[in-house]
Amino acid sequence: MLNYEVEPSLLSRYVPAGTTLDSFQGRTYLSLVGFQFCHTKLFGCLPVPFHANFDEVNLRFYVRRKEDGEDRRGVVFIAEVVPRRAIAATARLAYGENYRYCPMRHRIETEGLSKAAEYQWQVGDQWCRLWAQTAGPPTRPQEGSLEQFIAEHYWGYSARRTRGSLEYHVGHVPWRVWVASGAGFEGEASTLYGNELSTVLRRRPDCAFVADGSPVAVFTGRTVQ
Repeated sequence: MLNYEVEPSLLSRYVPAGTTLDSFQGRTYLSLVGFQFCHTKLFGCLPVPFHANFDEVNLRFYVRRKEDGEDRRGVVFIAEVVPRRAIAATARLAYGENYRYCPMRHRIETEGLSKAAEYQWQVGDQWCRLWAQTAGPPTRPQEGSLEQFIAEHYWGYSARRTRGSLEYHVGHVPWRVWVASGAGFEGEASTLYGNELSTVLRRRPDCAFVADGSPVAVFTGRTVQ
């Protein structure tokens, strides 16, 4: 996960109805995240042949919404890249998210306590690259840390073409993380993210880490105003 502090105005047009930008210690963050789906099942029980294991890279930011006194902290995806057209089409229909198909590949290597992770996706005739290098064992993020803020959002929100937004719950255990000793993004992805956001990604990230992941459940969404 590569995390960049940005001006709130850069994200304001992406904020779904009924939510407000979330912040950590008064700072707003944009994240570029690469990970693997493994043993994926629709509705938690229907495996899809040849589409159960695949990579994803998403560009996201963080919002919150009040519901019956509960402060729901959530994620909004600006763009999500997957390596199969059928996956992109299904996700667009089910959750209204901006999924895009691109050829993808990844590399994950572990040597002792060191870990190297890399995700690549092809935009036009060139490859973009997200990478991170860690050292030492993973740990639970400290209470009140930026790593905890980034990793522990359990709601998703997407703008709908009609009125309102789609809200859905995401369930998983808290993740352990390796803080990155080096990390970054390389490539030209303005056709995916626009010029302003692509310029942000070429900066050195303000925070980067690798999470160990876990089983994740995505529940049926509902429209909110």
